[in-house]
Amino acid sequence: MSDLVTGEAVALDLRPARLASRALAFGLDLLLQAVCLLVFAWGLGSLLINVDPALGMAVGLAFLVIFVLGWPVGWETATRGRSPGKMAMGLRVVRDDGGPVRFRHALVRGLVGVFADFWTTGGCGAVISSLASTRGKRLGDQAAGTFVVLERTPGARQVPVAMHPAAAAWASGLDLSRLTDDLALQARQYLGRIAQLDPSVAATLGTRLVGEVAVRIGVAPPSGVHPAGFLAAVLAERQRRAYERVQPAAGTAAPPQANWGVPATPPTQAAVPAVPAEPAEPQGDEAPPAPVAPTGFKPPA
Repeated sequence: MSDLVTGEAVALDLRPARLASRALAFGLDLLLQAVCLLVFAWGLGSLLINVDPALGMAVGLAFLVIFVLGWPVGWETATRGRSPGKMAMGLRVVRDDGGPVRFRHALVRGLVGVFADFWTTGGCGAVISSLASTRGKRLGDQAAGTFVVLERTPGARQVPVAMHPAAAAWASGLDLSRLTDDLALQARQYLGRIAQLDPSVAATLGTRLVGEVAVRIGVAPPSGVHPAGFLAAVLAERQRRAYERVQPAAGTAAPPQANWGVPATPPTQAAVPAVPAEPAEPQGDEAPPAPVAPTGFKPPA
């Protein structure tokens, strides 16, 4: 597990991707890239069929370089660190501080990847650099200040959060469709580590997260509500809706609750089933009542 700390002093639990998963993701990207390149090359060749051969070769070479370099740069810029192969393998490129990559990071990774990692060294540069790095960083990652993390961690579970009961009615009417997974994860990590942060840092980070979440859901936080309370209400409502989509049947138990992102404490002993009361003795000639199966519910008086 990678121990990263953001600029707001929030620790992130990120698992660096290893060589095998990265190689498979690169192979998938290479396969898709080759298919797209053949299609575009066929279309470009039909357009340049009547031009000078030297000009056609120059245009084709420039198109090849732009396509090979533009594929990783374009995908990683548009999707904040993911390509089709990385999406399939559950990988993402992030900065060394855990933040999302931008165009300049993707451009540096792409340039070094073309000239040092893959195409000029046959992949030897990337393999040797990844094996020598504790985070599996290839030469492009070393130059750009990035590394690849595993988003879908095996065995990971979502830590539940709880809202104040008075906020349930307010949260039920929120539109959470534009609240991204990345922003929800940041808020969840903030709630889970708020007790470990300096009060001034916690206040600054909480205010920033509240502003971003409020923009996404289109609702400002109620007056006088602490940032942690607002974020907990939004995340708890999001969690409740996700649980209902998974368990649509009526009568299912509610998800486990916890306080401010701290995992719920597991029960120490099994619940004791209700013991039915013994039937009263019959009075005189009164017939004994028919036996009733225990249900655990007290009948009305």
